[in-house]
Amino acid sequence: MAAAQDSPSPSPAKPTPARPQLSSSMRTSSYLKEHQQYRPSKPQQQQQQLDGHFGIDTVVEDLQAARISPPKSFSPFKGVPSNDDPPRIVEGVSHDYTHPNCAPVQGTRSNRLVATLVYKSARVANASSIIPSPSLAASNSDLPANFAPTQNIESYPLEPPPAAAEPEPLDHLYGSYVSPMCITSFLHLMSTFPLPPGVGEATSSHRCLDDPDHPLVVELTLSPAPSPDFLSLEDLRKHELIYRFEREWNVDIALQPDTLWRRHPRLVVFDMDSTLITQEVIDLLAATITDPPDLAAKVADITHRAMLGELEFDTAFRERVALLRGLPATIFEQLQPVLDVTPGVPQLMKAFKRLGIKTAVLSGGFLPLTSWLAQELGIDYAHANEVVIDDAGRLTGDVKGTIVGRERKQELMFEIAKKEGISLDQVVAVGDGANDLLMLSTAGLGVAWNAKPRVQMEASARLNSPSLLALLYFFGFTSEEVDMLTA
Repeated sequence: MAAAQDSPSPSPAKPTPARPQLSSSMRTSSYLKEHQQYRPSKPQQQQQQLDGHFGIDTVVEDLQAARISPPKSFSPFKGVPSNDDPPRIVEGVSHDYTHPNCAPVQGTRSNRLVATLVYKSARVANASSIIPSPSLAASNSDLPANFAPTQNIESYPLEPPPAAAEPEPLDHLYGSYVSPMCITSFLHLMSTFPLPPGVGEATSSHRCLDDPDHPLVVELTLSPAPSPDFLSLEDLRKHELIYRFEREWNVDIALQPDTLWRRHPRLVVFDMDSTLITQEVIDLLAATITDPPDLAAKVADITHRAMLGELEFDTAFRERVALLRGLPATIFEQLQPVLDVTPGVPQLMKAFKRLGIKTAVLSGGFLPLTSWLAQELGIDYAHANEVVIDDAGRLTGDVKGTIVGRERKQELMFEIAKKEGISLDQVVAVGDGANDLLMLSTAGLGVAWNAKPRVQMEASARLNSPSLLALLYFFGFTSEEVDMLTA
């Protein structure tokens, strides 16, 4: 060592890097930098502090040292919030640490109502007047698209709308989707209904089921539900204010109790004509007969009046079948490729199969076509009317057994549910005509699918959509989960 020190031209000794070690103080501007193998020198640390890059602990220490404000006890958060000062998450607004969606206190039961808002994109009254919905690129504008009805003052309505039977279509102002203003207006509407005794205020939460920026389907959870002593759920679903809101904002609203059965149906029952398919089979049959030439128009008129509830379905069906006398029985096979399956139906049946949900079609049409369609779609049960065929292989114009009308559809739904051991709370019925109303009112959830006006008013839920696959949103599935079920 001594000889090395007496060397005439000593070379500078290279500093040996220090071994990684924990700092004596855990309060620093950067945890990562404090525990790197090569820590910055003191001048560098001082320069970082001069640049204003402080850690939260450094700020707290400096404030306590300077005594800018009266001293306040500081203790690290241990995971238990204080009643006097609950933790808050700040992102534009403040949110308290509350429990609106948690399990209820032991000994009590939850009382939440789920409202699913579905925008009727296929039924826009005046598409040319709609302001485009916000997109991701619109976020760079001066006014966020969510916060203003329009950025063009010339298109803003400066005069009140004229008095008319129909309400002003507000989606033309705030965008063709379930906008924040639509949700705010709906929550305000629900706040006008009385709460259960002893409840001071209601809470709500939302989920965009398809797209957070441009949602066409939004699920709102309201806690608690309006008091059933003042307004039952059945009356609430048919309330004039709810129906008017749907027309104002061009949405369908499905109100359901937030129960286990809503999320896990076990049997879904469908009408066939104008539900699983887009046509009325008996009209297709009549259209094939050219003599007399007005037969198709006569049959279509009877069908229309029956669906509106103006005629008893059983009588109307027998009258129409009588007009088909003489048709060959092979006509049912000829019509198979003509049937137009409603968009979304094949994917919906695939999703139900994966979920283990039983399906049934209860049709007021003809059994040969109903059975064939059920086999093609993988439907578990199929019931329809049987026509009488003579020895020559032609329709006699008569019907076998009981007509599958309003009462028979309800009976068949009961029989299938009983056979499968399924409670009616877990049964969903979907139809469009007046002969489906009894079935819709008996099931746990009855959905009027692109239905006639009377059915829309009386059913517990309405769905006016181009695809029947949208039915899955009523069970709380997101578009991501729907894609998984139908892949």
